[in-house]
Amino acid sequence: MPSTEEIDSTRISRYTIPDFKFLDGSTLSIDVAYRSFNPSATKVVCIPTCYGGRINSTLNFTSGALKDYHVVVIAMLGNGESTSPSNTAEGQFPRLDYQDVVKSQYELLTQHLAVKELEAVIGFSMGGQQAFYWACMYPDFIKVSIPICGSAKTSPHNWAFLEGPKGALLNSVDYADGAYRAKGVNPVRGLHAFGRAYCAWAMSATWFREKIWQKELGFETVDSFIAAEWEKSFESWDPEDLLVLARMWQAADVGVLRKDGDYTKALEDVKARVLVMPARTDQYFPPEDSEIEVKHLKHGELAVLETIWGHIGGGGANDADTEWMDKRIAAFLSQ
Repeated sequence: MPSTEEIDSTRISRYTIPDFKFLDGSTLSIDVAYRSFNPSATKVVCIPTCYGGRINSTLNFTSGALKDYHVVVIAMLGNGESTSPSNTAEGQFPRLDYQDVVKSQYELLTQHLAVKELEAVIGFSMGGQQAFYWACMYPDFIKVSIPICGSAKTSPHNWAFLEGPKGALLNSVDYADGAYRAKGVNPVRGLHAFGRAYCAWAMSATWFREKIWQKELGFETVDSFIAAEWEKSFESWDPEDLLVLARMWQAADVGVLRKDGDYTKALEDVKARVLVMPARTDQYFPPEDSEIEVKHLKHGELAVLETIWGHIGGGGANDADTEWMDKRIAAFLSQ
């Protein structure tokens, strides 16, 4: 589920990169927001944020598998904490690509934090896609990649799912074809429509059938659950941030890093050890897709999270799934 809070700046730092060049040729001075945990540790792990995620709401495993690591949680460009459409002059934010996001993180780590190598990149959802890009873009810098409920290439089904919430927002009256900011309007109707269209995809059919929204979250009806957890949660998000990230998600494909565009060969080129952790009932990134990708990794391992919580099971939505992931990550890093 998306972060329900306004941006929490507690212990968040920012690194400015002047004249950052984006893949589309645009140049812009950018800020990359991050938070360091246990900075005195010698081994460094990077955790990028996910879609709908903020730095301080990101599952970071610092009390378990990563307690002895220097963990750097980084807000991907576009999430509202790092440079994004919402904090850039209107019309000035460029088309965003995962290559831009990972490149900015690499510059933060190497130029500002003086990191010589990463023990691992661990990410959930869009963070998992970033973990794949990290392994492909900087093969000699990263030892381990752990994508949780993510893929190296967005599937057609995943792409089509995103068209639903995007369409609900884009066609809302108060979004006003993107003129909401000029009109001084917070397009709440559009944001609510976005969340309502998004909701059913995040959890599994079994989750709804077993009424987890009632038994564990305390809501009387599905509608009250959607209103509180999915409509209201997106009120703190700027529409253009949601859209620029959704478009980047849809375009994910590590194959573009090769001249021949073959994403399977891009995976074959990965030097890092990769622990791919899909959720059994994830409707965005199903385990069948992960099984295909692992076959192309020289040092890949598949570990399926058996959960009825769907996609959000991989993001820390419940303690049992989080504990299972923590143990698998600890075991993989110890190898």
